[in-house]
Amino acid sequence: MGKKSDGKQLAQNKKASHDYFIEETFEAGMVLLGTEIKSLRTGRANISDAFATIRNGEIFIHNMHISPFEQGNIHNPTDPTRARKLLMHKMQIHKLLGLSKQEGYAIVPLKIYVRNGYAKLLIGLGKGKKQYDKRDTAAKRDAQRDIQRVLREKQKVSN
Repeated sequence: MGKKSDGKQLAQNKKASHDYFIEETFEAGMVLLGTEIKSLRTGRANISDAFATIRNGEIFIHNMHISPFEQGNIHNPTDPTRARKLLMHKMQIHKLLGLSKQEGYAIVPLKIYVRNGYAKLLIGLGKGKKQYDKRDTAAKRDAQRDIQRVLREKQKVSN
């Protein structure tokens, strides 16, 4: 029996696209303990305040909150925001390290999903936005929304 590819999205960091220009993305596996995968599958994770660091050639995610599994056992981790190790190729980690050392860059988690039965974390290399960049992005989004609204109304009238 082969593994199925479900690709179910479990958590998303909507704040990341608001605060950063995401320049490059990487997929990383996660080292989880006990019943954390069961909590993830029920959607009990939060990555909005999470960030990644690189220490001793290994990458870790901090402040990612995975709630304890209610029907858990003695193997439930006690700290829901503990630092979790990410699994990536050494060359990818070195590339991320070199790029994140530049001024204004950070490694931010974008979303958690399941692929082939394994929990994966999509992380991105983000360059911080200034306040005027955030306002410009919001203005473009509002203008696009207005254009779509007008097009929908025109389409309704023509039908």
